[in-house]
Amino acid sequence: MLHLPAMTKHEMPNETGDKSRGSNAPQPVRSLREWLDHLAARDRLAVIKPNANLRFELAAYAKRLDGVRATVFPQPGGHPMPVVSGLVSDRAWIAEAMAVEPGEVLARFQDAALHPIACEETKSAPVQEVVHRQVDLVKQLPLPTHNEHDGGPYISAGLMIVRNPKTGKQNVSIHRCQLAGPNRLGVLLLPRHTHAFFEMAEESGKPLDAAIVVGVDPLTLLASQAIAPIDFDELEIAGALQGRALPVVKCLTNEVRVPAEAEIVIEGRFLPGVREMEGPFGEFPQYYSDPAKRHVMEVTAVTHRKDAIFHTIVGGGLEHQLLGAIPKEATLINSLRRNFSNVIDVHLSPGGVMRFHLFVKIKKRQEGEAKNVMMGAFAASFDLKQVIVVDDDVDIHNPSEVEWAVATRFQADRDLLIVPDSQNSKLDPTTRDGVGAKMGIDATKPLASPEMTFKRIRVPGEETIDVADTLKRSGTNWRDALKS
Repeated sequence: MLHLPAMTKHEMPNETGDKSRGSNAPQPVRSLREWLDHLAARDRLAVIKPNANLRFELAAYAKRLDGVRATVFPQPGGHPMPVVSGLVSDRAWIAEAMAVEPGEVLARFQDAALHPIACEETKSAPVQEVVHRQVDLVKQLPLPTHNEHDGGPYISAGLMIVRNPKTGKQNVSIHRCQLAGPNRLGVLLLPRHTHAFFEMAEESGKPLDAAIVVGVDPLTLLASQAIAPIDFDELEIAGALQGRALPVVKCLTNEVRVPAEAEIVIEGRFLPGVREMEGPFGEFPQYYSDPAKRHVMEVTAVTHRKDAIFHTIVGGGLEHQLLGAIPKEATLINSLRRNFSNVIDVHLSPGGVMRFHLFVKIKKRQEGEAKNVMMGAFAASFDLKQVIVVDDDVDIHNPSEVEWAVATRFQADRDLLIVPDSQNSKLDPTTRDGVGAKMGIDATKPLASPEMTFKRIRVPGEETIDVADTLKRSGTNWRDALKS
């Protein structure tokens, strides 16, 4: 179980999973279709011309509109199944999906992780309306190729669900899956829980049952990225975020349970002792990962809704980055506050691809504390490459503010921390197979400095003055204004 503090001011679901908020209060989003309606009603959904090419053209449109509008592609490449992308490419959109204010997103996610809701199994489900036991992924799904040098078409927004071979407990995560044949996928498994489950199965010479779920609501997508202990089913966090027991259904060809209201499920198994070439693929650091021999998933069935929608995430885009950033921020702030109660906020910066660079805001209590905070952050996430600690008067969501703090409060000979030869992300091309250096910057002001030395300049009334009338008259001829 995650040991996270309940920090949201909103009421939690009751035992039946029903929300105890008023009927007129905003409610969390529970389906992909509901979310598309929400975006469309706010002019954040662009419908692209029919027959956009699945090779590059679809990704080009999605990337051009990244962070501005989600995209819908009717009949992509002539395929009858539409494609959507860019569903959660803005932090404020995620807050709306949760039905909270933007500043409450991390607290709401922490709260859901602390109060998971067990799933509710059903016998039939919309996601099993159409069943393909003779699998041909090219014919049955619109698989796009995103970047110029990608190794081929990819499933990039699929929730990979596997079961612990020893305990039966599920794990949910997202992995890139490259088309390798009509019923074959090459999958990158990094050294996390899915990989651990596969190793258990492979040691006994058995395949690992798996399912890839494509087309879920944004909260289930977000929950899949939770940094939870092994044998903790992230679908229960999704239920807590939605305020209900998430409906699930058993796969037709294995024992995996999948969200019943999803759009598509790809059932299969990871083959023991089999590795095949996968890659390159454009990843979140904005570079290609090298091709290598990876794990292989054999597909045993494809099921989907009658009018299914395929979701794709363009590698390195805002949707890709934000889905990983928010759960990681929630984990980092919780970990840091266990040891440093004066940590106010954390932010994985866009310039640091929302994985490698962390800004931490603290209410400084004593000298040297910032370096301890840095080490605590590095210990909490091996992906971190740089941590900058600032005072409570700095807006860590504004990169210019953080840069200003470094420029005016940091001296390299006393405020710099370097940790050589430490574990980093294997997707950072500057590392040696994931081994590299970490850097911490103490950009806090000295506690004992004279009051005026680090006092920020301020014009009284600047924040509250009403400039609306002035802006309305900005086109007035200045000579006429002086005469009046």
